[in-house]
Amino acid sequence: MFTLDAVVPWGRSFDEYCAMFDLSERELDVRLLDCGGGPASFTAEASQRGKSVVSCDPIYQYDVHQIQSRIEATYDAIMEQTRRNMNEFVWRHVRSVDELGTLRLKAMRRFLDDYPAGRKQGRYVTAELPSLPFADRAFDLALGSHLLFLYTDQLDEPFHRAAVLELCRVADDVRIFPLLALGATPSPHVGPVVSELRRRGFDVSIDNVPYEFQRGGNQMLHIRRPAA
Repeated sequence: MFTLDAVVPWGRSFDEYCAMFDLSERELDVRLLDCGGGPASFTAEASQRGKSVVSCDPIYQYDVHQIQSRIEATYDAIMEQTRRNMNEFVWRHVRSVDELGTLRLKAMRRFLDDYPAGRKQGRYVTAELPSLPFADRAFDLALGSHLLFLYTDQLDEPFHRAAVLELCRVADDVRIFPLLALGATPSPHVGPVVSELRRRGFDVSIDNVPYEFQRGGNQMLHIRRPAA
């Protein structure tokens, strides 16, 4: 089973984000937050397309060389884990482990190229769930990729509840992907989080998306602010 002891830097591309979160072109023309963005290239690529996007992550306390070193320190271990657990993944759009490595490195290099300027411009903000340094409803749409629910063993249920509620504080629309833990097993935190959100009056759905790499991981949690 694919396992990790801690959260690691691992970046995905703009196109993957659009598929993971089922984003239309219209939905990109809003105030966007990528929470826990790490070394993904979504913010870099979206900004190049003229979109309003901010990424936040605790890794942004480091400079570009330090982040690159962290990527290099974990890359081989992640790739080896993937090779040993190939049955946990769907090799359709990505056809091999080597191709996966190429795609991930390309995305992370785009991030690294953008990071120094983006950091100065305020597009990369040092922040960590469950407490974000943004005003209420600062964003129209918040995206959470490969942190919540994926790291089920490392982040407990109270953390997940607090983190998701914090995302709902800063954005009207919140989308979280995937709903599987490492090892491609359903996260037990999804049910309690959904129940808490519905108790508070949020509109919550689990939506299928046109993306699947973890086997069975083709759903996102979609949360909308209740009508006033």
